[in-house]
Amino acid sequence: MKSNGLLMDIMGEKLFKEIDMFTDEYFTFLVKTYIDTVFRVALGYMKHRQEAEDVTQSVFFALLREKKPFETEAHIKHWLIRVTINECKKRLRSPWRSVVPLEDCTIAFPTQEHSDLYDAVMELPVKYRMPIYLHYYEGYSTEEIAKLLRMPKGTVCTNLKRGREQLKQIVQEDDCHG
Repeated sequence: MKSNGLLMDIMGEKLFKEIDMFTDEYFTFLVKTYIDTVFRVALGYMKHRQEAEDVTQSVFFALLREKKPFETEAHIKHWLIRVTINECKKRLRSPWRSVVPLEDCTIAFPTQEHSDLYDAVMELPVKYRMPIYLHYYEGYSTEEIAKLLRMPKGTVCTNLKRGREQLKQIVQEDDCHG
């Protein structure tokens, strides 16, 4: 993802100068560190590059407006993902939302196999897609995912298991057709 344009949009806002919680350097560090994570979570929900970019921008604006201090960087990452999920759900409920295919989005991966697997993950229903993404791409434990998605740990484990089963079917079907 090209984050420079989005970073410049966020950094160029007057809001940034009005908030004293973050220094310019620290906020820039947080954006550079977490922009891909926030964007990919948003893309996983929205399935449209422009909407995911809009969500990403909104999330970082929310970070600028956040008045409560964060305990650790892990707390910031958790907060960013939770706010991203909430913003996506809010936008998905909007009657003004337009839908464009996921194929319009391109994300760089080290190999074509990684890219194909990510595409297969994005084909899963959101209830399986998000736990799999958070577990395998972001490295969260089932307990952490349960907190992020506000669901019981057992449900997360079940959704991971069912998601892996569906993912296996998708990959096998792609191998047969490809």
